[in-house]
Amino acid sequence: MKPLLALMALFGFSAQAQNRLNLTQGVTDVSNRVYDLHMTIFYICCVIGVVVFGLMFISMIRHRKSKGREPAKFHESVKVEVAWTIIPFLILVGMAIPATSTLIAMEDTSDADVTVQVTGSQWKWHYKYFEHEVEFFSRLATQQEQIQNKFEKSENYLLEVDNPLVIPTGQKVRFLVTSDDVIHSWWVPDFAVKKDANPGFINEAWTRVEEPGIYRGQCAELCGKDHGFMPIVVIAKEPADYQKWIEDTEAEQIAAREREQELLDMEMSMDELMAMGEKIYNSTCAACHQASGQGIPGTFPALAGEGVSIDPEARDQHIDIVVNGVQGTAMQAFGAQLTMQEIAAVITYERNAWGNDTGDTVQAADINAVMNQ
Repeated sequence: MKPLLALMALFGFSAQAQNRLNLTQGVTDVSNRVYDLHMTIFYICCVIGVVVFGLMFISMIRHRKSKGREPAKFHESVKVEVAWTIIPFLILVGMAIPATSTLIAMEDTSDADVTVQVTGSQWKWHYKYFEHEVEFFSRLATQQEQIQNKFEKSENYLLEVDNPLVIPTGQKVRFLVTSDDVIHSWWVPDFAVKKDANPGFINEAWTRVEEPGIYRGQCAELCGKDHGFMPIVVIAKEPADYQKWIEDTEAEQIAAREREQELLDMEMSMDELMAMGEKIYNSTCAACHQASGQGIPGTFPALAGEGVSIDPEARDQHIDIVVNGVQGTAMQAFGAQLTMQEIAAVITYERNAWGNDTGDTVQAADINAVMNQ
């Protein structure tokens, strides 16, 4: 019984090791072709290695000096030269044919059923559906307290997002990948998709998922201090479920934009702005400027104390920075990431927290005025 258990444990370990160390087989036709190509080339390399090293060791053992072997005296055999030129050439041609076919299939983004623009920024993803009025940001959903082991966390705690990308099964989905700031890389191993997101350029990729499920990935290009907290989650739904999701989401976003326009005539109290602003600041701004508003010297400026001017004209400048960002720095434009009400609240909070006490309140109408300048 014990030997049987030991054997089962050994095979179980081997399977786990293969899953950890080998290429992901994936869930799409292209990912399976990539996996098969990888294994084919791997086995060819193994055979070449065994043959070459086998001949080398056989020659060393059988023709060693201790056995009295005399070294052969010949120079430039035409037959040998031709053989070791033609054989590797034929091997490379044999490897190039399936590799080229797979690469062509990976790059063929034509006749897509769904097109999604994927935009990377520090440190989140923005998804925009071309066929519908649907777009949203996708950020790490795990709390910092869980990452720091203060709270219990799940197995996929670094691969959970607040808004996953949703795609239909059985349909060709094209991705247009770009970036707002630095170079990122959109990588989902199960799809065999890994495309760099370069500022000012658009790279294309595609996938067709046949089975519903949740598929995870992450940014695969070192893009700054929170590079490790930029996950990707894709949910593949049956076409009918996807259609319902896209229609519901589109209706919600259209209604939200209409409500936002209605809020332009409303004014929130200082207490309401501060409460909302603190929540938005801690989830969006504290990673760079710190929860205390002290920033990181030399990298991210402080907002506490002299970091926020009490000059009335500085308020409009403050709004402009948050809405439009600062080109050439890590300060992003939040005009498209937050609602006008949320931007108004967070600016009010920054101008009155940590002892700043400017007394300024910013309303959604003030943000709208700057955005429409």
